[in-house]
Amino acid sequence: MRSNHIRTTALAATALLAALSLTACGGNDNGNDGKAGAAAPAASATATTPDTGKDTKDAKDAKGTNSGTANAPAENVSAASKGSTGGSKSGKSGAGATGSGSKSPVTCTGSNTKVTVSKVSRPINHLLLTATNTGSVPCYAYHAPALRFDDAQAAFPVLRESIPQAVVTLAPGQSAYASIGLSGEPDGQELHEGTHLGVYFTGKSNQGSTGAPAELTLPAGTYWGDNGFVTYWQSEMDDALMY
Repeated sequence: MRSNHIRTTALAATALLAALSLTACGGNDNGNDGKAGAAAPAASATATTPDTGKDTKDAKDAKGTNSGTANAPAENVSAASKGSTGGSKSGKSGAGATGSGSKSPVTCTGSNTKVTVSKVSRPINHLLLTATNTGSVPCYAYHAPALRFDDAQAAFPVLRESIPQAVVTLAPGQSAYASIGLSGEPDGQELHEGTHLGVYFTGKSNQGSTGAPAELTLPAGTYWGDNGFVTYWQSEMDDALMY
């Protein structure tokens, strides 16, 4: 009986050891399973490598698309800049075209100017001629006006010392001035009462008159003499009246 009990105890102990061994093995298996579980995503990734490769290609394609999209604004900006530059050049070209298309200055005449005559208090025995450009383009007031009082046979004398430094150019709306010394010197000359004055414009060559003249009515009480004079056209009134 005692030996049977011992045998039974030994068998139980052996069973227990076997169980413990199995438990240990199971524990190791579980640990390996845990490790495998932790590595499972990697294994899964490896398993899906073909799909991942496809996805990677798609991702690259997508990246390329995104890159192109990202670069598009820069290209658009560059294109816009080029467009702007082109616009500037076009604008410049347009401005040049406008400049080249604009009309050149013409000669001032009675047709494109308004001419007036008036008395002045200083200097005495003087009249002032004013020619204002009424045209749409500049005009040149060349040399001196050629004057003819009433039915005089000759043009009024021109004061050569009044030649300006440059030809007077009138923009639309601007005026040129010339003074008329009615009697001049010496005193005692015969004076003529004047009622009408013809103002003729000269061209660049100063050979005769050009264009239509201006026909003016003289202020009442105007008397002129053969020794009188008219100045060259001046850009300033004071320059005309200094003679």
